[in-house]
Amino acid sequence: MSAAIVAEGLTKRFGRFTAVDNISFTADEGKITALLGPSGSGKSTVLRMIAGLETPDEGRIWLGTNEQTRKRVQERRFGFVFQHYALFRHMTVRDNIAFGLSVRHEPRARRDLRVDELLRLVQLEPFADRYPDQLSGGQRQRVALARALAPRPEVLLLDEPFGALDARVRRELRTWLDDLHRELGVTSLLVTHDQEEALELAHSVVVMHQARIEQIGPPEEIYNRPASPFVAGFVGSANVITGVVIEGRVAFGTYSIGGADHLPDGLEAHAYVRARSVHVARRPIGTATLPATVERAVRLGWMTKLHMRLGDGQRVTAEVGNDEAYGLTDGQAIYVDLREAKVFESAPPT
Repeated sequence: MSAAIVAEGLTKRFGRFTAVDNISFTADEGKITALLGPSGSGKSTVLRMIAGLETPDEGRIWLGTNEQTRKRVQERRFGFVFQHYALFRHMTVRDNIAFGLSVRHEPRARRDLRVDELLRLVQLEPFADRYPDQLSGGQRQRVALARALAPRPEVLLLDEPFGALDARVRRELRTWLDDLHRELGVTSLLVTHDQEEALELAHSVVVMHQARIEQIGPPEEIYNRPASPFVAGFVGSANVITGVVIEGRVAFGTYSIGGADHLPDGLEAHAYVRARSVHVARRPIGTATLPATVERAVRLGWMTKLHMRLGDGQRVTAEVGNDEAYGLTDGQAIYVDLREAKVFESAPPT
């Protein structure tokens, strides 16, 4: 039976360094919640506090209506999956999965039944008697997930579970984990720095930066309606155009971008435009009237990434279909339309 995780004002310090600063959020029952942020943002420390591996200096942790803050790891019915598998090399796949059940002294018959069930679930039945070093990285991570699920945890905690895998295997395991979660419906908290991973898997995303929360919301809201310069610059591929606010627009050179109605005239502002929201044309047409020069065109499968420079020297990248970029060459003069800009007063912190 799953329950919601509630983090309430969590703070953790290591000496004078504050790793987590007054963090509060709810991971909904039966859903995947992602803690997303760059290295050093505090997301793994939050997960370790929820798991019981670290004790918060301030704040409380709840599982449903039951407080967990001071409970030992063994008292919390949480499954934990690490980035580097942490499998027992001297044990077979079957024995690794059964480990938590053995520690809890489950009867042998019930334990074997549960292990067989999980081997089918993670599609590793033919590998039950192999050892970890006889498996691929993706297979080892599935064993780690099966081991975490064996005691039927109320919560599944995943700390960069695909971080040690190559891009193709990561994509395959994301799809597999999504299917698995739909079948099991266990409350899950996923720590990742991979934006695509968070946006694809999570029902809710908690964006962290420098020990604090920048924004909480569903993936669509995080991507399309960023609440801060950091979120706008970190989540997704965005161009940053700098200019001055004049009558609700960000003016640069003799051109301007809308979306600055909330800022006063004369203020320096930064317009964030997704690479996929940049439209290109070979001549002025419609709203594509901003001159630019192609510096480099990189074809990547179905799309082309165009690196361009505007007349005032600012750089812009567009991700367009190959048909839209067909025939464009380095040094060619074109026209662009910068759409769906999100405007902020300040640039994102480095």
